[in-house]
Formats: sequence, C-alpha cells, structure tokens
Amino acid sequence: MKKIASLRRYIAEHRRFEVIALLFIMMIINQGDRATLSIAGASVSNELGLSHAEMGWLFSAFAWAYMLLQLPGGLAIDRFGSVKVLGIAIIAWSVFTAAVGTVAIMPLGLAFFAVFALRFLVGVAEAPCFPANSKIVSMWFPTAERGTATAIFNASQYFAAVVFTPLLAWISTRWGWPWIFYVMGAAGIAIGLVFVWRIKAPVDHASLSAVELQEIRDGGANLQEHPPSAGKKQSWGETWASAKELLGQRMFLGIYIAQFCISTLTFFFLTWFPVYLVQQRGLSLLNAGLLAAIPAIFGFIGGIGGGLISDWMLRKGVSLTKARKLPIFIGMALSMSMILCNYVQTDVLVVVFMALAFFGKGMGALGWAIISDVSPKRSAGMNGAIFNTFGSVAGIVTPIVIGYMVQSMGSFNGALIYVALNAAGAFISYAFIVGELRRPDDELPVADTDTAVPHVASTSL
Repeated sequence: MKKIASLRRYIAEHRRFEVIALLFIMMIINQGDRATLSIAGASVSNELGLSHAEMGWLFSAFAWAYMLLQLPGGLAIDRFGSVKVLGIAIIAWSVFTAAVGTVAIMPLGLAFFAVFALRFLVGVAEAPCFPANSKIVSMWFPTAERGTATAIFNASQYFAAVVFTPLLAWISTRWGWPWIFYVMGAAGIAIGLVFVWRIKAPVDHASLSAVELQEIRDGGANLQEHPPSAGKKQSWGETWASAKELLGQRMFLGIYIAQFCISTLTFFFLTWFPVYLVQQRGLSLLNAGLLAAIPAIFGFIGGIGGGLISDWMLRKGVSLTKARKLPIFIGMALSMSMILCNYVQTDVLVVVFMALAFFGKGMGALGWAIISDVSPKRSAGMNGAIFNTFGSVAGIVTPIVIGYMVQSMGSFNGALIYVALNAAGAFISYAFIVGELRRPDDELPVADTDTAVPHVASTSL
C-alpha cells in the first residue's frame, strides 16, 4: 500500500507523465486505425476482386486527405488550440474507421468507392494529429525531455503493430474483416472521450503543482497554447506568409525532404508489409500477423532508444545538432538492410532483416523532436503541418508506386529497393542540406539559449 501511495504521489508531482501516457495510448489507437486496411487488405482484395494497383489506390486514400488538410489543420491548431482540435479529431476519425466495416454489406460496384471515401475521411480527421502532439509536447516538456517524449508517442506505431497486427488478424479470422474496423472505431471513441476530459495546457491544469510548473517553465516549455509574448493572433494572410517563409529556409526544407523519405518507410510498413508476407512469402494471415509483430517490437525499442540517446547526449553537453542527427544517421543506415530480404529464402532471415530495418527506422524518427526544438514560436502549428504534409505526400506516393511495381514486376523485390533508397535519401538530406539546428527567431542555437539543458531540474521519463 505504501508503494502504491508513493507511486500516486510521484505521478501527482509529475503530471506531464500522465500527458505523455495519454498521448501514447491515443497514438496506439491512431496507428492501429491507419493499419486496419493493410491487415484486412488480402481479405478485402479477394472479396472485392481488386488488383495490386487498385489496392495501392485504396491504401493511398488516407494520405490524400492527410496531405490536403495538413496546412488547414496547422492553421486550426495555431488559432483554436491543439488540445481542442485534437480532441474533436480523435472522435471523428474513430467514427469514420468504424464505418468502413459497413462496406461489406454494399454492392461490389460501390464498395471500392465507399472504402476510398471513408479512408479519405479518416485522413481528414487525423490530419492535425502529429502537429497537435508536437505542440502539446512543447507546452509540457522541457527541451532536454522532448526527444524522449516525442520518441514515446512516435514509437506508438510500432507498439500498435505489436498489439494490433496479431489481434486484428485473429479478429478477422474469427469474425470477418469488417470487425477489424468496428473494434478499432469503438476503441478510438473511448480514448477520445478520456483525452477531452484529461488533457489541458499546463497553465489551465488545476492539479499541476507549482513546483512542476516552474520546472517545465525553466526547462523551456511553452506552457500555453498562445504565449503572451506572441501578442495578437496572426491573420490568415500572415499565417500563409509564415508558411512561405518556412519553405524558403534551407534548414526546414532539408528537414521536410528527410520526412518524406522516412515516411516512405513508415507507409510501407503500414500498408504493404503484411501483404508482402502473405503474397510473396506465402504465410497465412494469422501467421503474417504474428511474424509482423516481431520487427515492430524492434521498431518500438529503436524508437524509444533513439529519443533516450538523443536526450542523454544533450544532458552531457553535446550540441543539439549532433544529439539529434547522430541517431538519425545510424538509424537510416540500418534501415537500408531491408534490401537483403531480396537475397534470402527463409522466413527467419526475412524477419531478422526487417527487424533490423524497423529498429533503424524507429531510431531515426526524431523529426518531431526537431520540429519542437526549432519551430518559430508563433508558427509552431504551421511548421508541424508543413513537415507532416511532406510525410503525407509519401503516404500517397509509396502505396501507389509499390502497387504498380509489384503488379508490373510480379514481386516485391523492386519495392524493397525503392524503400531502402528513401532511407539513404533521409541520411543525405540531414548530412548535406539541413545544417545546424536552431530556432530562426533565436539569436543563438537552441541548445545555447534560455531553454538549455542546465536549467532542467529533472529529465527522467
């Protein structure tokens, strides 16, 4: 009982732990929703009689809307607040996800268009998600904790794969593929209600202690949606002008290009990877779900590890540029190992190389931490939206390109080379385009400003 009481007291004194826990759980559901169609893909393809190219278009439906709504989503976050926008979005995308299951009772001629439309709407609702997460992390976490905090919610995609890939494969085998969408929709609505109830900006959180508030303030957290120093809200014209300015800066352009490349890996794993295991490796849906969970576990470990290593280097006095870039370089180099899957025959070796690639992709996924570090304070939502737009373009391109490559070549060999080359592209972009990481409205690099590590009283998560 004393241990439980001590744990409760510790959590009460560190409310940001509750915040990151809820973000992590919410993102597990979010990533599970994104992966539903890939898990149901083989069954949907057979039942609706769809080709690889047609499945590629269905896989891309989410990303079309996700891309088109990024900038409006960023505007909404900057004007109405990340907490409010994200709370509404969670419930909306969950309703649309559940609705995909109803396609099973529609005429075959209508089913393809219905799935595309509903997945498009899921993308509309999810568009503000990552920019809102980034802004919430910047409000609640000191600079030297953001790498770890961002890695936690970013690693949710791997944890979701570990949990939901085998679970949803089993649900599909037991009750049919529509139940994949019903279960995920219900789970999303539930976490959405909890999120709306519990998440607030630090200055609006009634149970946040004065000690923790001062701690995160001293560490460089923004504390509220619209800092007083920001003055009046920007007009729509001023906000669009800031978007143009961001796109014109070499550092941000390099970060955006790298995000496209890294997201290519993400969307391969979210769309075609289970289909690859079923159709090229000849596994059953259930076995594919179980084996796909193994690389995802390593992706989760790599994702958390990359954030921890990056923040540890910051606390040791390493510059922000080196602390953020080094895990990316190592991770992208490891991700290129997936090409080796083209030259092995056993499923065990395929899982080994994919696990190595997942680990590297997770380790190198520090883009959102970097966005939190270097975004101009008055356009953080817009910068996150542009960053995510480049990622969502990869979500459109990747499934379609792979679909046509597999259909024309008769195998996934070319597709794996294409994905690995994008890992090389991210490496090159951070090495030769991005340059020094710094916030443009600061006179000094981020690690040397008033948000520097020495001000942070506690950096453990």
